[in-house]
Amino acid sequence: MDENIRKLQDWINESQNIVFFGGAGVSTESGIPDFRSTDGLYHQQYDYPPETILSHTFFEKNPAEFYRFYRDKMIVQGAKPNAAHLKLAELERAGKLKAVVTQNIDGLHQAAGSKVVYELHGSTLRNYCTRCRKKYPLSFIAESTGVPHCTEPNCGGIVRPDVVLYEEGLDQDVIEGAVAAIRRADMLIIGGTSLVVYPAAGLINYYAGKKLVLINKSPTGMDYRADLAISAPIGDVFSQITVK
Repeated sequence: MDENIRKLQDWINESQNIVFFGGAGVSTESGIPDFRSTDGLYHQQYDYPPETILSHTFFEKNPAEFYRFYRDKMIVQGAKPNAAHLKLAELERAGKLKAVVTQNIDGLHQAAGSKVVYELHGSTLRNYCTRCRKKYPLSFIAESTGVPHCTEPNCGGIVRPDVVLYEEGLDQDVIEGAVAAIRRADMLIIGGTSLVVYPAAGLINYYAGKKLVLINKSPTGMDYRADLAISAPIGDVFSQITVK
């Protein structure tokens, strides 16, 4: 076993109040692409960068193009939790992990069995009418065409995903729950994120412990702040961890 993995295992064994903070890299190993990645094909299909399309202003002004992108890039059906999701759920069942804080919107932590999950950016699995607030499943948006509208009589409002778009604020209750969990943690594991998306990335400043672990496929600009930095795919790392 690699020395860093052994140290991670030892720290997990010692800790009773672990919090995991995760980003896109946790989901890419389940086959969910990072929506920010663009290639030549992308530019043939779309006239705007992802960050523009996924903004509140764009949603209001050009909902048809928003939903074309959203169905194509943001809805991934059939994705399954990977080794990282499953191990985190196992750590929670063992009473060691107290919360998952995630920037992802795919619901894979819950699918793996995690119960305490703070979804900073919302979830594609939840959708609602902007007029009457009726709730709709993912399939409603996935199977509709154009701009999806509420089916309630005399409503017809636009149905939108319960995700935080650029220019929109994060849910205050979610933020407060995540901050409280991180403050109480005796170990904070950060995985699959380069910590560049704010305000979410600023949450790690609330951790005051001595076991800050950073796991990312490639080194990040925040590695210097970590007590332990591991540059490797997060699923590979967690698959080597034993829950005791």
